[in-house]
Amino acid sequence: MSQTQRSKLLEYQIRAFTEGSIEYINNQWVFFDSETEEASLLEEYLHQEIELFRLNRWRKGILFEEGKVCLPNETLFLEDQDLIRIRKHLVYSLEKILEDINDDAFFQFVTTLNSLHFSIYDCIYCYNHLSFLENERGKNGVNFMVFDNQEQICNVQHHFCYLEKTSDRFEFTLNSGKRVVIEKLIS
Repeated sequence: MSQTQRSKLLEYQIRAFTEGSIEYINNQWVFFDSETEEASLLEEYLHQEIELFRLNRWRKGILFEEGKVCLPNETLFLEDQDLIRIRKHLVYSLEKILEDINDDAFFQFVTTLNSLHFSIYDCIYCYNHLSFLENERGKNGVNFMVFDNQEQICNVQHHFCYLEKTSDRFEFTLNSGKRVVIEKLIS
């Protein structure tokens, strides 16, 4: 699995965006989150990628001052009541785990999480023990992750052992009591 394939799998996760509308109020662009109905200044997202809904499709670009959105081949300007979506950021410690595990473990973890109706963007807590072992020759331990999709909670324990053999075991436990265990062994 290439870095491009990993990126594509992450890009198409459900709940990867905060969606809402914008209004121009008191000479400032204000973003209204459609899920929480909270308002925030759009300037918090300057120089970040946003998607703007125009001509019945989402158009990806970078947000700049004064409501300018630079797309690959054109520049658009925001209009009152435009629909936009802003990609959520991953919890940093989860992002590091995803970077550090091998391709097979990455794929198995993300697809199993998705099959349980969770997205990696549903992560509300992540303890990355692997990051504390960065300078160790052999690595062995457990990472802990908690996901909340607004309907259920999923706790994931990632047992890893990177010695002569590589082992990644993920134990998924939902608040309903359902459990799923997957293990990837590489000699």
